[in-house]
Amino acid sequence: MEAFEKEKWMQLPRNIVIGNNVLDKMGTVCKHLGVGRVATIVTGAHHTRKIAGEKVFEILSDAGYAVQLVEVEAISRETIEQVKEEAIGAEFMLGVGGGTVIDTGKVASFEMSIPFISVPTIASHDGIASSRASVKDPKGGSPVSIQTHAPLAVVTDTEIISSAPYRFTVAGCGDIIANYTAVRDWRLAQRLKNVEFSSYAAALSEMTANMIMENASEIREEDKGTAWTVIKALVSSGVAISIAGSSAPASGSEHKFSHALDMIVERPALHGEQCGVGTILMTYLYGENWQRIRDVLKDIGAPTTAKDLGIKEDYVIDALTLAHKINPDRYTILGESGLTREAAERLALATGVIE
Repeated sequence: MEAFEKEKWMQLPRNIVIGNNVLDKMGTVCKHLGVGRVATIVTGAHHTRKIAGEKVFEILSDAGYAVQLVEVEAISRETIEQVKEEAIGAEFMLGVGGGTVIDTGKVASFEMSIPFISVPTIASHDGIASSRASVKDPKGGSPVSIQTHAPLAVVTDTEIISSAPYRFTVAGCGDIIANYTAVRDWRLAQRLKNVEFSSYAAALSEMTANMIMENASEIREEDKGTAWTVIKALVSSGVAISIAGSSAPASGSEHKFSHALDMIVERPALHGEQCGVGTILMTYLYGENWQRIRDVLKDIGAPTTAKDLGIKEDYVIDALTLAHKINPDRYTILGESGLTREAAERLALATGVIE
């Protein structure tokens, strides 16, 4: 019998802390993790710093930690290097803010080989718990997903999440619902391109999408229960990414569509909003129940058309014809040749994304 020599390393968050006013427990969380006594907090400028960054700074300072705050406004190679330079001597790092802040801190801490704690202030994407980060291509291309380490802990205060504009939570729901087509693309790539596939990661990813689909009416109530449900789904999705060792269980053709829009549109919508619309389109290509995806997105108040996204209809067609070129190593329903303009227009018209 041939010896079984398969080997896989999975890095997952050690602690997940979700609840009302849990930021007050940051000192306890850090002490429990044993991460050291010198910390750098990466946070956003202005609003994010005021609502959470400064609070975490004060809590850790009062608990006897040596802490500094570093503000970032966008993620780029330059910003990451700036954070690393200012964080020299830090024993651990915290990202307190949205996706840009958390991804910046995640990459910087990974490259410095120090632990990272994720403290999201909005529920807009699944990077809060994953081992991947999205960094803009310095040449102006689509964002690149890179390997980092998973956060050692994720601390999410539902009081802060529920007080953020509901639009961000809606975007998070769109990013999770996108797991449906992402997993289908992943299975397709396994069959046609023999890519590595994890049934466990795929099942977990699909389960998180179901969490949103089955709780759409409760999510629309926009309360702390909404924050609880969406954050749990985002964390589960991030864990699926860590198990897979790639973003494949949560990023497929629908994400390519969103990234293509980012390249075309001067002022694109939120990432998760665009992914939701992309999921409608790609579910149609798979011949599955795209109407259910559309109806759930409508129920939670998410965009389902170009008009809802605030973009010109021509941009949808342009993005559909360009999407297959985004991250070409990831095989999806769009194939290697993509859609013709005529096919893209028929698709967008059939799903009501354009009129």
